[in-house]
Amino acid sequence: MTAQPTHDHLVTDRSLLSTKAYGTGRHLAARQSLYQWQTPRHDLPGIVVNELADVRGVVADVGCGNGKFVTRVREDRPDLKLLPMDVSHGILSALPGAVVADVQQLPLADGALGAVLALHMLYHVEDQAQAVRELGRVLAPGGIAIVSTNSRRDKRELEQLWRQAAGDVLGVREGPARVQLSARFTLEDAPAILGTVFGEIRTIPLPGVIEVTDAEPVVAHLASYEAWADRMGVPFLETIERARERVDETIQAEGAFRVTCLGGMLVCR
Repeated sequence: MTAQPTHDHLVTDRSLLSTKAYGTGRHLAARQSLYQWQTPRHDLPGIVVNELADVRGVVADVGCGNGKFVTRVREDRPDLKLLPMDVSHGILSALPGAVVADVQQLPLADGALGAVLALHMLYHVEDQAQAVRELGRVLAPGGIAIVSTNSRRDKRELEQLWRQAAGDVLGVREGPARVQLSARFTLEDAPAILGTVFGEIRTIPLPGVIEVTDAEPVVAHLASYEAWADRMGVPFLETIERARERVDETIQAEGAFRVTCLGGMLVCR
């Protein structure tokens, strides 16, 4: 019960986020790539584009990471001015016009935006209430905020895999939990947090099942938490390799390794 506050601090540590975690797009891309094996496949950038149908002017993608959404919106809506923003200078290097900025203090005038995106990033923010106020402040009347995160039930199989592999390495029944990013801002908690500023919140649930017949995508996903390796309470690389063996064993016995997903987008006005 004492580990979670430490994990909270690590998940919001700006120095760590802008260097080891997201100094480049490598780890983020590894986590994103796992969804190639999800059924049904959700076109997340396409959903965002559809939600922006009535938006005009400037759209900021706050915490844009490697620019997956920025690229798609620029392609499909060249009439919009896209402003990529992130706390990590390194991950922004390939994005034209990007700005290093913190959602808790956006360098934008009141009412400057037609829409703001905060996609899978608010769990990294220390003061979420302040961040939500900033999202509301920079929106013009009638503007929308599109936020995304995962359910607390998302990918439980990966959490169990990690704890079992960690237990194997430590010689105990079950090892410590790994750092869980979205636990600080889950799909279940998000409406109440966003509702302090936004009067209308519509949730788009995005369920699915990931099924792999090769351990590598799962291993790459687990390995993408390398930035927090020294705080996992277990030898990181040994646990990764033991997880690989467990996934291989499951694939051999059952034909596939399956992970149940539940994410979602929240459209806020």
